[in-house]
Amino acid sequence: MRVRGSRARTGARTEGGTERRTAWPRLTRPLARRRPTTRVRTLIDTGAAAGAAVGAATDASAGPTAGPAPADESGKEPPGRRMARWVPAVLVLGGIAFDLAAPPGYTASPFFAAAPLVAAALLPLRQTIVTAVVAVLTTCLLAELHGVRDPTQAATEIITVATVTVLAVVINRVVRRSYHRLASARGVAEAAQRAVLPAPPARLAGLEIAARYVPAEKYAAIGGDLYAVQDTPHGVRLIVGDVRGKGLGAVEVVAILLGCFREAAEQETTLEALVGRLERALQREGARRADLEVAEGFTTAVVAEIPRGGSTLRLINRGHPAPLLLEEGGAVRALEPEASALPVGMGELAGWPDRVMELAFAEGETLLLFTDGVTEARDRHGEFYDPEERLRGRRFAGPQELLDALVADVERHTGGGTPDDMALLAVRRTPARGNGRGNGRDNGGGSDRPNPTPS
Repeated sequence: MRVRGSRARTGARTEGGTERRTAWPRLTRPLARRRPTTRVRTLIDTGAAAGAAVGAATDASAGPTAGPAPADESGKEPPGRRMARWVPAVLVLGGIAFDLAAPPGYTASPFFAAAPLVAAALLPLRQTIVTAVVAVLTTCLLAELHGVRDPTQAATEIITVATVTVLAVVINRVVRRSYHRLASARGVAEAAQRAVLPAPPARLAGLEIAARYVPAEKYAAIGGDLYAVQDTPHGVRLIVGDVRGKGLGAVEVVAILLGCFREAAEQETTLEALVGRLERALQREGARRADLEVAEGFTTAVVAEIPRGGSTLRLINRGHPAPLLLEEGGAVRALEPEASALPVGMGELAGWPDRVMELAFAEGETLLLFTDGVTEARDRHGEFYDPEERLRGRRFAGPQELLDALVADVERHTGGGTPDDMALLAVRRTPARGNGRGNGRDNGGGSDRPNPTPS
């Protein structure tokens, strides 16, 4: 679009044969009095100074906490974000180059107005102000270099750029304030996750254990999936579950279930009684809140028990994806229940008793429990992820390596990210080394009664 700008040469305006003087004497100097070489040299010097100033601002903002956008989990910014910080400097230098190369009727002021706006979103306040000052000064210097004889038009451009820079500073403050609020909310969510889902001990009662929670939203640290490991007089007891629903309501149900599990795991002698306690806890919660969401709410779960010193595994599956048993040689077996069962919280719809599935759990074998975020992960063709098929024939050094490989494989299958949260728990039976109740306490295991510390 052709506009009148800093390079418009409209000719001298005269009144009664006398050239009109304005309050901008330096902007009204005749162009003929200026040597082209001086103009080019001054313009090059201006561009170098502007680029250096904005570049210095960009370098100063390269720290991990400088920009509004958070860094990744490793503490380092992604390369794309680091490159984006140079955009304000590129806009200023591009505006200078455009002003030098474009025909006289074109203006580069949009470049200088855009630079502080981009800086407001990418850089902290100090660097945004530096970019804004550089943009305004560059606009003034270019107007001076071109010898515009219409100061009104030049002043309009300068005021426009200055107004945009003021708005950019205000926007920067709003963005930074929102970023700090988001960072505070993330910190609270992470603390809540550590409180509700603490990491289990790496070794406990002759078992190697690893757990992982992978949220569907990258910066959402907590959701409706759950896991817990408890060392009890009856053996090591485990639970992995998935609460229906999302948000804080699901997190509240997770807290209720885990609190009930940790208490009942110590007190109840059988898995059937333990699952019955979980059922009653959800029913009490539904009666207390008495709303439709909770009345129709439920939790799919697998509860397992591994007696100390034995080679037996006991399971109760309440509508949850079947766990996998990985043998040392690479064979994988899905532990499908003999009969289907309703999820926890739906016991009022049917009254049949829970059935315990009992099988051998040999040394070197690994029990893998997971939520439906794994099995419902799809690729771009809509094909579901099959963990039994994808893990068959593979060997892993330990439970942690197994979970690392599984999470990475799911992300490759989906092309990055998952549509639902994933809770993963892997337990491998190792050669017995005094499988007493206290084994593993140095790694964060539970304590004795009356208030055992959950893993």
